[in-house]
Amino acid sequence: MKALILVGGFGTRLRPLTLSFPKPLVDFANKPMILHQIEALKAVGVDEVVLAINYQPEVMLNFLKDFEAKLEIKITCSQETEPMGTAGPLALARDKLIDGSGEPFFVLNSDVISEYPLKEMIEFHKAHGGEASIMVTKVDEPSKYGVVVMEETTGKVEKFVEKPKLYVGNKINAGIYLLNPSVLDKIELRPTSIEKETFPKIAAAQGLYAMVLPGFWMDIGQPRDYITGLRLYLDSLRKKSPAKLTTGPHIVGNVLVDETAKIGEGCLIGPDVAIGPGCVVESGVRLSRCTVMRGARIKKHACISSSIIGWHSTVGQWARIENMTILGEDVHVSDEIYSNGGVVLPHKEIKSNILKPEIVM
Repeated sequence: MKALILVGGFGTRLRPLTLSFPKPLVDFANKPMILHQIEALKAVGVDEVVLAINYQPEVMLNFLKDFEAKLEIKITCSQETEPMGTAGPLALARDKLIDGSGEPFFVLNSDVISEYPLKEMIEFHKAHGGEASIMVTKVDEPSKYGVVVMEETTGKVEKFVEKPKLYVGNKINAGIYLLNPSVLDKIELRPTSIEKETFPKIAAAQGLYAMVLPGFWMDIGQPRDYITGLRLYLDSLRKKSPAKLTTGPHIVGNVLVDETAKIGEGCLIGPDVAIGPGCVVESGVRLSRCTVMRGARIKKHACISSSIIGWHSTVGQWARIENMTILGEDVHVSDEIYSNGGVVLPHKEIKSNILKPEIVM
């Protein structure tokens, strides 16, 4: 089987992290975002993944070369010269996706994190015999999304309603699809939307079915949702493979610590924290609801909550970092500094307090 991952553009919503790496390579729970998806695809027998991308394919491919060998899966790129929307990339990658086997292929949105029940999705797709399957997830505020109106029992999709003003349902498109090759005949090679153009066509012909996603779902394309996504992901890990989580007297709730990270004495870490490879957390540090990426150093008695600390950054002694502060790569925060929601671009040194959310160039 094959799969297409819609990588798309510059990841502006996750700046300053995406100034250093393309968004799919930004770490989430200690590994690149896109790797969560590639591993899930590999587990259900996908042997080739095509990345639909419109910038820096070299960076992506060089990085993924290692994983290609490790996971024994072929990874290629289909590069857009102009943004093609969410359906155009399928037409562009047509020759890579069609191999004459007639097997359906997966399409995933690269920002989405979930439990990826792809095996169940394959079974669902075979059982209903339609042309396309999509995953939907229930949300509290459907008005922000495209809502999928469907028959409860069969899952047959009646229509899509984009950002509805009036309540029509609470199931939204979760950005995970399984499509028959014939769907590609319905997509022209031009910038076009799969949600607004392709799926409504298939639904009108009674060929589109939706499966409700079990477990959690989050679009982690922006910082606040990234932090929420980490909490949901670690919750799910607690249920499915608790041995992967770190335990100890200094750990509270769900915490993921890479085995190469060093943690000093008298720390209190958690809940909902990920500490990446090669990180150093000195004594007396307090961490909660945050991510500390590869090679970062948190000095004595610093306190960090609801924030993202980028690669190889340093947080000084007794510093306090909170309220969605995001430090880009190689940022150095001096001792005793307070940051309230500062967004700091790479390679900066912070010597004075950031008292209200602002961007520090």
